[in-house]
Amino acid sequence: MMNYPERILMGPGPSSVSQRVLRALGAPTMGHLDPRYIELMDETCALMRRVYQTDNPLTFPVSATGMAGMECVATNLLEPGDEAIVCVNGVFGGRMADVMERCGATVHRLEADWGRVFSDEEVAGVVQKHPKAKLLGIVHAETSTGAHQPIEGVSRIVHEAGMLLLVDAVTSLGGHPVKVDEWEIDAIYSGTQKCLSCPPGLSPVSFSPRAVEVIEGRKSKPQSWYLDVTMLKDYYLGKGKRAYHHTAPVNMVYALREALEIVLEEGLEERFARHEAQHRRLRAGLGRLGIDYIPEHSLHTLNCVRIPEGADDAAVRGRLLEDYNIEIGAGLGPFAGKAWRIGLMGHAATQANVDLLLAALVECLE
Repeated sequence: MMNYPERILMGPGPSSVSQRVLRALGAPTMGHLDPRYIELMDETCALMRRVYQTDNPLTFPVSATGMAGMECVATNLLEPGDEAIVCVNGVFGGRMADVMERCGATVHRLEADWGRVFSDEEVAGVVQKHPKAKLLGIVHAETSTGAHQPIEGVSRIVHEAGMLLLVDAVTSLGGHPVKVDEWEIDAIYSGTQKCLSCPPGLSPVSFSPRAVEVIEGRKSKPQSWYLDVTMLKDYYLGKGKRAYHHTAPVNMVYALREALEIVLEEGLEERFARHEAQHRRLRAGLGRLGIDYIPEHSLHTLNCVRIPEGADDAAVRGRLLEDYNIEIGAGLGPFAGKAWRIGLMGHAATQANVDLLLAALVECLE
């Protein structure tokens, strides 16, 4: 047997997975059209709606990781010749713009410095400048910078202009409030491997009825057959016998169902409060070590901090991994060599992990 080290995953993802979820992953495999599996899949989608705080019927797990969720919403909502606005303040806003351009859309980028969030005034300005845009895409939780973007004001501006709102919630779902219906989000995607503490492999997505209407009114087929929602919905929402589309990752759906059950057993508000409490504990401890946060509006789930002067980035992260079994993340783009990204997500967001990391950092920095 291969020796698999058991890490404490406190990087930007994946996060640590509980034994309960791993046991579900190892349950006997069923066929993806088995009536019992269809029942389990429907239960999983219902649990997803509760965590997303939505009544959207078209809420399902895309059979691939979070980037496939991004591609799914973009390729289904955009056609060649469409215009879109994308707010870019880190890696994943940039990827969203790239994906939309590959759909044949003309993308108008609203740029901000890494680590900063967008003001309502900035969003209103770009919306006014590009009134023909079909949608605006924005990252709720920018994993590359730790910035936490407010959504409510953005939503109001976007909808008053008659546009759709598309949101990346990969690093916030299950760790921060994500209120799809209240915030009138038209399309949203996330990943199982972050705050849901499930292994990587699925991307929960949700489409509003307004977004579904846009999809059903397309003039051309989506560029991706695999991610074509007009076909996928006949599997996830079909009446009676489900239409076969692709072989679903059955065991991953088992794991996601169990992970969502854990989230709801804890309670959404209690879970959000736990993430905030551990973020504040970590923040206070890092402050005592002279380590500052980069974003003014920081996520609780992803803590992006400046590497202290004189510290060797790779050496510290290497020692944390080898001596303490703790993984934290390096900086990306302009933050490379200047920042650490410390995840407090789901199963890993505990006082024990925070205190262990702080104690280990003292040793490594000395």
